Amino acid sequence: MIRILVVCMGLLFASHPATAQDNSAIETVIGTQLRAFNDRDVETAWSFASPAIKGMFGTPENFGVMVERGYPMVWTNSDAQFLELREISGRLWQKVMIRDAAGGLHILDYQMVETPDGWQINGVQILPAPDVGA
Repeated sequence: MIRILVVCMGLLFASHPATAQDNSAIETVIGTQLRAFNDRDVETAWSFASPAIKGMFGTPENFGVMVERGYPMVWTNSDAQFLELREISGRLWQKVMIRDAAGGLHILDYQMVETPDGWQINGVQILPAPDVGA
């Protein structure tokens, strides 16, 4: 009976989607990519993109142009706060609140995948601003 309980507890903890170590690694990847964009170091930013993203854009230059045009708050960011990391349909998503160069706040959702090279960014969504009422 105790063995069954130990096995069940082991399976429960093994199925947990992200450990504190994963959470820290994911925040490091996103934070380092954000700093790379601020430094205009597209090669370094590119290194954190997943194989799927690299396949989609082909070159670091194409990737940089897409980020500059489509995600200006990422291209030039002044602050990032990591919100919740959660699993949705078997994928890990990290919410990040980013302050842009003009001081505006944006909430982005980063889809993360674990690869042989570590955690990588597999996509980013800009989330709608929450309704604020007085």
